[in-house]
Amino acid sequence: MTRIGFIGLGIMGSPMAAHLVAAGHDVTGFDLSSASLEKLVSDGGKAAASAQEAVSGAEVVITMLPNHPQVEAVIDEVTFDDGTLLIDMSTIRPSTSIEIARKLSNVRVLDAPVSGGQTGAVQASLSIMVGGNEADFAAARPFLEVVGRTIVHVGPHGAGQVVKAANQLMVGGVYALVAESIVLLEASGVDPKAGLDVLAGGLAANRILDLKRESMIAREFQPGFRIDLHHKDMGIALDAARAADVALPVTNQIAALVAAARAQGYGSLDHSALLKVIENFAGRA
Repeated sequence: MTRIGFIGLGIMGSPMAAHLVAAGHDVTGFDLSSASLEKLVSDGGKAAASAQEAVSGAEVVITMLPNHPQVEAVIDEVTFDDGTLLIDMSTIRPSTSIEIARKLSNVRVLDAPVSGGQTGAVQASLSIMVGGNEADFAAARPFLEVVGRTIVHVGPHGAGQVVKAANQLMVGGVYALVAESIVLLEASGVDPKAGLDVLAGGLAANRILDLKRESMIAREFQPGFRIDLHHKDMGIALDAARAADVALPVTNQIAALVAAARAQGYGSLDHSALLKVIENFAGRA
């Protein structure tokens, strides 16, 4: 049993914390939502009244927060025990992850953002891309294996966030292309289900087609990962491109589509709602 402090019990963090409890760990969590704290307690964990209470005495601290301001606020607010293993699983700017590792010289820090959305968190099948020290990664791996399936050490501090940025630009691009395929099929009088079933079995096969084609055709956009969050992530991807001094023209286009979705009032919907933006552009709304 390891004493784990878990900060951020949203749609991703809540099932992840529950998996760690089920694996036999002593998990104390903190979140601003009382309902999230109650859920952790019902799953067998403990609720903390503050972030400091969650991390005090913890051997491992996991943060799963919306963006860099929330992560920075926690880092500034709490005092970690020397030697604590801090695994930040939030999606934030690479530069912030690097700065956190520099600032917390008495703490072993990893940036370990995830891919797989709410479904992956619930099924403990997340892909986890980890930046930081190799030895710290080895120490963290047993805990990451509880919540994920594909776990890869991708480089030094900040590298996990760069890989996550690449993931998000690819996911956004595929969603946009699946959306355009649906619009083309329907406008041409072709059954979109039959069309996408064929595409899912050929070279165009991808996880989004596997998991989302039926809900997209049905225009069901219950959020597993909100447009608002993908908009934030596309900003991270553009910042990373700027920092690396590379031009990513398609990424800029995808970022514009995601921004359009947010501007058109779809921010609270699943990112598959890019279909609504494509329909608007195509005059098919």
